[in-house]
Amino acid sequence: MLNAGRRGDSVALGDLLRRYEPWLRVLAHTEVGQRLRAKFDASDVVQQTLLEACRAFPRFRGQSEEELLAWLRQILAHALGHEIRRYQGTQQRDLGREVSLEASLARSSQRLGDAFAAPGSSPSGQAARHEQEVQIADVLARLPDEYREVIVLRNLEGLSHEEVARRMERSVGAVRMLWVRALARLRQLVLETHKPTAT
Repeated sequence: MLNAGRRGDSVALGDLLRRYEPWLRVLAHTEVGQRLRAKFDASDVVQQTLLEACRAFPRFRGQSEEELLAWLRQILAHALGHEIRRYQGTQQRDLGREVSLEASLARSSQRLGDAFAAPGSSPSGQAARHEQEVQIADVLARLPDEYREVIVLRNLEGLSHEEVARRMERSVGAVRMLWVRALARLRQLVLETHKPTAT
């Protein structure tokens, strides 16, 4: 797919980048604070990221999925930085903030893998781990909103049950039960996704 995109196959490039849309959306959602969510939608930032990735793809020199994910995180950090500056009243580009955003996005991506996948240290294990991060984000996108929100807040943002309850305006007991049900549904969907098909 990478080579097809480089050859100018716009359909293949579109298919390749769309594959990462749910993953980018999860990462963007974890970075956009509650106060800023009222100002702009993380999905709009993801669309801007994908458009920029399409335009810039001829300059991408990576050969692996890991390099592609890092490059997409960099573009997402730039797009998020632009939106944050716009709504916080400063138009000057802050490279330090973008580097910080990029590091934070990388940590969020790693937490996505840590939360639901077995760690792998070999190069093939790392490649499988990146693949799992993308697949888990895709499954998260298929969950009901409240399930997705409780998993993102608890597992990716690392908030306590008490803080999640405050954010979701529910009791702590209700949040604990919702989280357990959400994780069970996520695991069920992951298993269904990886179930071998009959030939």
